[in-house]
This record gives sequence, structure tokens and C-alpha cells, in this order.
Amino acid sequence: MDIAPFALERWFAEVEHDADIMLAESGIRSLSADRFDTDPGELGYVIPTNGDPDLRANIAGRYDRTADEVLCTCGAQEANFLTFVSLMGADDHAVCVTPTYQSLHELPRTLGSVTTVDLTPPRWTLDVDAVADAVQPNTRLLVLNNPNNPTGRYHAEETVAALYDVAEEADAYLLCDEVYRQLADEPLPPVSSMGPHGLSTTSLTKAYGLAGARFGWLVGDREVVERAWRWKDYTTISPSLFGQHVARQALGRRERTILRENRELVRDHHDRVADWVADHGLSWHDPVGVNGFVTVPEGFRDGEAFCRAVVEQESVVLAPGNAFGYPGYFRIGFGLPTEELEEGLRRVGRVLETVR
Repeated sequence: MDIAPFALERWFAEVEHDADIMLAESGIRSLSADRFDTDPGELGYVIPTNGDPDLRANIAGRYDRTADEVLCTCGAQEANFLTFVSLMGADDHAVCVTPTYQSLHELPRTLGSVTTVDLTPPRWTLDVDAVADAVQPNTRLLVLNNPNNPTGRYHAEETVAALYDVAEEADAYLLCDEVYRQLADEPLPPVSSMGPHGLSTTSLTKAYGLAGARFGWLVGDREVVERAWRWKDYTTISPSLFGQHVARQALGRRERTILRENRELVRDHHDRVADWVADHGLSWHDPVGVNGFVTVPEGFRDGEAFCRAVVEQESVVLAPGNAFGYPGYFRIGFGLPTEELEEGLRRVGRVLETVR
């Protein structure tokens, strides 16, 4: 097996360490640990290793599933990896909607074969018929990220339902990475609640502001979940003990307050960035979540050239659209603390004024 370098992570590794402001962060600002009890007691493994049964039951209830249909993981990245390795082999095929987070198409490509179906700019619409046309007899998975990273496109419920029908007809699964779902004012029903062919992955990172907890989960068909659990014994064995301890609290009585605060912050920051985009003559598709995919300003060859100029001149990190296969765009994140966001926008604005 050989896997391509993760373009976005390699970019961050190159520029993030010495930069002042990370304006490409794809999640909400981190919560302070003092909001939680951080003493989990004895520092052993989580037992059973698929997650505490009561916590899994709590999670399962949100998806109209049972605790045995939930696997707790070290973030959504592991949940996605375990799903792919459980369902994909050398003779298997996946249809992946792009642009998206690279692992959502690169991992299944490494394990089997992949056909990508591109969203159509500038509104980043999805042609469900194109997905259906891409299905092959050996298709095991359709892969979607909703709301989408990097574009912020939130596909409508009827679109997702149509994709589910395609998966069901093909006797495949629809895997939806839903890490931004809870940042929507009115979240759509999760894919795994739609029926036996739906698989949902998410984490406490993007919407809850708890990236350091390293806690996520997979929900879906019991056979898939059990297969993924079997693979998990060879990766992290159990989810993080600290992560599970914090997750119990974040998904308990604190949840409503956390999500209300985070959604309010997102609405405010979205409006600030929308004004900034318009003031500088740029454009984007109005996003849901904390990412916007913005057109590269005139005077720059592509997204990487623009982002490199910004980090070298103003010590601000943006994400080049090249990392997502769209060099005419750059990704901006607006989930960071307000003062950092405002300062980052001012600095990027200075680069734009210099070019003008």
C-alpha cells in the first residue's frame, strides 16, 4: 500500500508553526478545560474498548439506533478510517463527492478504487444522477461530507435522501462525515438515522470546540460497526479515557449551552467575514459551518501563491484551494476567537490593498 501525501497537512506543517494567526482553522475555537471535570480517575483503558455502554446508548438515541450500533473512536478521522478499512478491499469501489477533506477520498483509493463526482461551482451543487452513473457493480460506499469542507455547502435533506436511495439500490452504504452538522441552526437528520444503508461519523472537535478530547464515533449497521471495532483493536484499542470522560459531560446537561454559544459565535463571525469578502470584491458560496471557500483575488497565479504571500507578508495562514484540487480558491476559517479573526482579516486585507 502507498498513500499520497496529505496536501493540506503538509502545507500546515510548512507554514503554521511560525505564523501569528491560523486563519485556516476548520473548527470552532477551543473551550477551556476548566469548564469540565478533568479527573477521570484511574488511568486505564476504556472498558469495553468500543466505549462506555451508557455513553454509546446516549449517542445511539440521537440516531434512532442502539448502543451496539455505535463505536467510540479517537476523533472522526479514526471513525472514517475504520469504516473504510472495514468495507473496502482491493476489488471494491467507492464513489466520493469532492472537493472534500482529502482522507475521505484518498483512504478508499488506497484500499480499493474510487470515482470522484465534483460539486459544481459557484454554488457547489451536487448532481445525484452523476453519482448514480458512477456506481459500479462492486461499489461498496458512497462518501459525502455534509456540511461540506471546504465549500461550506449544506446539501438539502432531499438531496441526501436521494443519495441514500442510490446507495440502497446499489446495496452499498452512504457514509456521511457530519462533523459540522451541529453548527447549523437547524441540523438535518443524520444519515445513519435514514435506514440500514446509512453510516454517520462525527466528533467533538468541529462543533463542540473540544479538539483536544480526541473523541468521535461511528454509527450505523451493526455488522459494519462490529467489523470496525475488530480493526480498532489494531489501532488505538480504546478511545481516549480523558476524551470519553469529557464527552459524557459535553453530551449531557452542558450540551445545550455549548452548542448555543458556538452557534452564536459562528453567526457573528460569518457576518463579519461575509462583509470582508464583499468589501474586497471577492466571492464565496454562503457557507454553513466555519469554513468559506473564497475566490483567489486578481494578481495571484493561484491559491497557493496567494496564501504564500499572505503568510510571508503578514504571518497569517490560509488554506490554498490547490490542496482540494481547486487552485482558483482559498479556504478561510472563521471559528477562532473574535480578536484573532478581526486581526487576521485586517492583515489579509493589507495584502490585498498592496496588490491593488
